Amino acid sequence: MHEKKVVEIRNLIKNYGSGGFQTKVLKGIDLAICENDFIAIMGPSGSGKTTLLNILSTIDKPTRGSVMLDGRDITRISNKELSKLRRDKIGFIFQDYNLLDTMTLQDNIALPLSLNGVSADICIRKTEELSEMFGLKEHLKKYPWQLSGGQKQRGAACRALITEPEIIFADEPTGALDSRAGRDMLECLRRVNESRNGTILMVTHDAFCASYAKDVYLLSDGLIRCRLSCGSDRKEFYDRIIEMQASMGGDFS
Repeated sequence: MHEKKVVEIRNLIKNYGSGGFQTKVLKGIDLAICENDFIAIMGPSGSGKTTLLNILSTIDKPTRGSVMLDGRDITRISNKELSKLRRDKIGFIFQDYNLLDTMTLQDNIALPLSLNGVSADICIRKTEELSEMFGLKEHLKKYPWQLSGGQKQRGAACRALITEPEIIFADEPTGALDSRAGRDMLECLRRVNESRNGTILMVTHDAFCASYAKDVYLLSDGLIRCRLSCGSDRKEFYDRIIEMQASMGGDFS
């Protein structure tokens, strides 16, 4: 049985500038992301990992190449279709939470469903299910300013998951967290991947964070240079990621 491809990238090229003053950021990326994958993208500063994430998450468009999501090339559809695809098929977890301070955590999490006209009963049920998985059930009536950074980030993850998207894009999801809160967040993402069959693509500079993924891809100078797959031992996987970083050189911060 063939694995279902959630996203497929073919010969992705991204240049900035024009004429003789172009900067080539992505130089021909091919990548397939299948259902239930948990992929981490790493690379030195300037390698193109943020540009790749922006194109995959429909924030930016490539110069050439295709990005197939849900069987459609998202580089060739209208802005109206793109908005619907973002709403229905994609979840985002940002480094800076992006929660609304005037709304409770419960309302923040339920917001995507509310905007889609989903009934209050379903919004409450789904919010409670996710908040329990992420250890937030007792905090639902609080406002963001009453929460820790880790609680806010886990709330942002619940909001990203509540529409049951085809894929979650996570941009440095532990970048603003201390080590304990970051570990809690990563454990939650792993549970989503394992128990809810969530498909996750995460961009990170941190080898510890990347070691929670099933596969790690290393970008360098606009190309995928290496892929590592985890085994049964996460510590051994972490050590291999560190070795790979050392062999590539560059600043991974």
